[in-house]
Amino acid sequence: MDWMTKVSMKARKEIISKHAGRYRKASKKGKMEILNYVCSATGLSRDRAARVLRGEKRPKTKHSSRKKSGRPRVYDFEVCQALKTIWTIMDFACGKRLAEAMEDILDALLRFGELRCSEDTLRKLRRMSASSIDRLLKKDKASLRLKGLSTTKPGTLLKRDIPIRLGQQWDDAVPGYVEVDLVAHCGASTAGEYVNTLNVTDICTGWTEPVAVLNKAQKHVFAGLMAVQDRQPFPYLGIDSDNGSEFINHELKRYCDQEGICFTRSRPYTKNDGCHVEQKNWSLVRRHIGYGRYEGQAALALLNQYYGLLRRYVNFFQPSTKLIEKQRIGAKVLKRYEKPQTPYKRVLADNHIPDTVKDNLTHAFQQINPAQLMRDMQRVKTELERYGLS
Repeated sequence: MDWMTKVSMKARKEIISKHAGRYRKASKKGKMEILNYVCSATGLSRDRAARVLRGEKRPKTKHSSRKKSGRPRVYDFEVCQALKTIWTIMDFACGKRLAEAMEDILDALLRFGELRCSEDTLRKLRRMSASSIDRLLKKDKASLRLKGLSTTKPGTLLKRDIPIRLGQQWDDAVPGYVEVDLVAHCGASTAGEYVNTLNVTDICTGWTEPVAVLNKAQKHVFAGLMAVQDRQPFPYLGIDSDNGSEFINHELKRYCDQEGICFTRSRPYTKNDGCHVEQKNWSLVRRHIGYGRYEGQAALALLNQYYGLLRRYVNFFQPSTKLIEKQRIGAKVLKRYEKPQTPYKRVLADNHIPDTVKDNLTHAFQQINPAQLMRDMQRVKTELERYGLS
């Protein structure tokens, strides 16, 4: 039977205090006899009983002064706070994209006085790897997944005159071959008239131009395409659309024939044929504007004001990756990607773009404050939300 359960704490203290004085003065043999009695009476171990009889307190557990094993911490609180600021300005980009953009975004923020930190912090930010970025931001990351409605209606018999895009018809290595698509801001219902976003994505550089149109009427979509042509840094060489009547029409076909533009369409019910623009539909339009319903000229004007800011933010500061190679080995598919680059950097590196255009883009890039751009976008977005319908 366990003595600890039979002797109370009070009785144990009385026994110890009664024999402690005698124990300290006793001979070795006397101490052994007292110790035997105390252990049997209290249930304490011999070591513990000897300590309390001598009047010693229980030794406190001390934290080891020995340094912890492993690498010392490199990125301190100041570095983490600066990284979170940059990550927010970069719209919560992943580590690989943020690491490639770090040099440009740091230079821009320092140029406009948006970031104040020590030289040591700047040095650590510039050399930080993608995996370190992801590790330091792990607790702050969140995900969002939403789905929407499809509003594409079949085009006319003109589809027979517009060929399906084939590899030999397009030279994706040259800027100017674009995929186009409409994103509906219809909310939960496609009834009535609502604003749409025309999204134009260049396959070679990833340069993307969103523009809001009042509805899906052919004249509004065509006007949107002309507006994009005026502000993107290269002319149209090829246009690839889905089979909706907003694109498959005589006006756009006539324009492409006159300008020598290769006009093609995707296969019916095969969304992956327009995979580049479909990806931008999510990362640009849905991620920034959402799935609400927008109607009327006021919402249209605010959307285009927002897109005027967004196009500069995405094309100049948001790196993206491109698939270089895909190889199937048995049941596995190995994919190899190029280093993330902004569309702006891809345009500068392309030999088909005139130097005057590159100089104009470089000048425009130097004038953009990405932090102020984000604040302006947030201000317009807050105003736009007043016009959103469920």
